[in-house]
Amino acid sequence: MIKHFLFTLLAAGAINLAADAQSTNAMNTNKTEIADLGGGCFWCVEAVFERLPGVISVTSGFAGGTTENPTYQDVCTETTGHAEVTEIEFDPAKISYDKLLEVFWQAHDPTTLNRQGADEGTSYRSIILYRSEKQKLEAEKSKLAAQENFRNPIVTEIVPLKKFYKAEDYHQQYYDNNSSAGYCQVVIAPKLEKLEKKKVIQETPQTVK
Repeated sequence: MIKHFLFTLLAAGAINLAADAQSTNAMNTNKTEIADLGGGCFWCVEAVFERLPGVISVTSGFAGGTTENPTYQDVCTETTGHAEVTEIEFDPAKISYDKLLEVFWQAHDPTTLNRQGADEGTSYRSIILYRSEKQKLEAEKSKLAAQENFRNPIVTEIVPLKKFYKAEDYHQQYYDNNSSAGYCQVVIAPKLEKLEKKKVIQETPQTVK
């Protein structure tokens, strides 16, 4: 919950923008697809995936719960059922859904239940929300393959996406806009550096905003 305490004041006056999966799909061209992934703080996940060639945009938001049109502060109460997730629009001709999942397993610890580092709660759970039967099958296959790389059981949920709610504007591209902030320096920067050294991601964002 450390992140929540550090940034409560930023939420004041923020406007929540909600968009469901259907309307989001309608905005995409036939050449792009969407992946919906949650691996702890969405600031971290966003910063990782926007550094992958073939990823067009990454949007931070909430999904997997029951509360309609949740705000960040609502989700912080851990009563909405929602997880912090990212909606990743990508070009399948340049990067596959399976490749995104490979990065997903490396970008967080999928064996810790409702926790990533010092951030604890169901909103930080590891989760894959699929939009089609094909995505579901690919996610299950990828999870099985990834288990070989972890000593403890993977606890990642694989569930259908019902609705995605975009988070407040100040959450979008958070790391790129606030790289000197304490949370960014202590949590996100080391994660990016580690993945860059392993050549999992590139040093600079690749997304087109």
